[in-house]
Amino acid sequence: MTNYGDDATIKEILTNAGDVWAVVGLSNNPERAAYRVAEKLQRFGKKVVPVHPRAETVHGEQGYATLAEVPFPVDVVDVFVNSALAGGVADQAVTLGAKAVWFQLGVVDEAAYARTREAGLQMVMDCSPGREIPRLELG
Repeated sequence: MTNYGDDATIKEILTNAGDVWAVVGLSNNPERAAYRVAEKLQRFGKKVVPVHPRAETVHGEQGYATLAEVPFPVDVVDVFVNSALAGGVADQAVTLGAKAVWFQLGVVDEAAYARTREAGLQMVMDCSPGREIPRLELG
């Protein structure tokens, strides 16, 4: 598979894209990868915004049912939904003015990747910030 997350882009998103990360698919289930990655992002200094249909408070942060309901600007949209739904989330991120989109491990939509990049956003796909932060020795 093509690499959709070169080190320069990954580092740029993690260090310069902004500190408000909407984590789409984040619930209060500690068994889910989104829960653990959100915790790592918080330790790395990011404000995590849970986006999940149940709008649960997670890691002390108010949740929202949809990206559109978040009442403040979001810098990065981190996507933990299945690949069939991910493109729609990326399109919402573009509409809302996010700076970057991050598709987690196993989340792949090449057409959404192309659309998002064409819209001027940075993007990585099939990659985890929870793994990349220590690998790139960022935190």
